[in-house]
Amino acid sequence: MKKLKERWGVTSNFQLAIIFVVFSITGSSAVFIAKPFLNFVGLQRDSFSPEFLWGGLIYLFFRIILIFPFYQILLVIYGWLFGQFKFFWEFEKKMLSRMGLGFIFK
Repeated sequence: MKKLKERWGVTSNFQLAIIFVVFSITGSSAVFIAKPFLNFVGLQRDSFSPEFLWGGLIYLFFRIILIFPFYQILLVIYGWLFGQFKFFWEFEKKMLSRMGLGFIFK
């Protein structure tokens, strides 16, 4: 834990616990929101032929692709709600720049 605290610039175990809680809530929320959003835009799982293997895989592909932007947005929102906005904003910028999407913040 000491190395992780040093790497992230976290000063207390309580702050580290809050960061872990934010990560867990964000992941669960992003997965939970993706399905209703796909239904809202008209992409229900039944729309893809269920007897054809690729139909289910295409639906899952869309859902996973959709989870990514929801996760990014929710991470910053939950970080703000839990008082860790600065940490998660810097974390977002670093993660997106490593993925080649750093141009978003320029």
